[in-house]
Amino acid sequence: MNKTVCINAKIVEGCRHNNAKAQMKLYDLYCEAMFIVAKRYVKDKVIAEDVMQDAFIKVFKNINSFKNEVTIGAWIKKIVINQCIDYLKKKRIELVSIEEKELKLADNDDWMVEDETTIEKVLQTINQLPEKYKTILNLYLIEGYDHQEISQILNITEVASRSQLMRGKNKLKNQFKDFKYV
Repeated sequence: MNKTVCINAKIVEGCRHNNAKAQMKLYDLYCEAMFIVAKRYVKDKVIAEDVMQDAFIKVFKNINSFKNEVTIGAWIKKIVINQCIDYLKKKRIELVSIEEKELKLADNDDWMVEDETTIEKVLQTINQLPEKYKTILNLYLIEGYDHQEISQILNITEVASRSQLMRGKNKLKNQFKDFKYV
């Protein structure tokens, strides 16, 4: 077992016993990365911090359900993402469903960005999109969820997930076209 895994296991065990120092260590290890995750879903820094804080409260309340099937970081990330989704649902972000006959499926091959485009530029551009597109793009492109999983997370149909992804990709493409002329 590597040293990092042993350290994390001790920290998790301390958190299971409500040890404040262990909780603070776990928080310090992951707060920056989880803030970045939350910021991908929630544009406002203050709200992203609040969502992340709420997620860590859930982490500490539910630490006994952590079964070491994934890394503690992956487990926390999933909680942060779910907390962000819950926040967006409370804001009542409306994801519009369309008829399947109107749907042009969004394939991974249907778009590309220029070689000089950086990941940071793509993420920055995604963050400027309306919430309904930003959420789908983050879940699909960044987090790697498929449409079935997205439909369950957001409580929408798979068709709606695909259509929002397609529309989000189109908006993203248009943003990159706009960047070329600026």
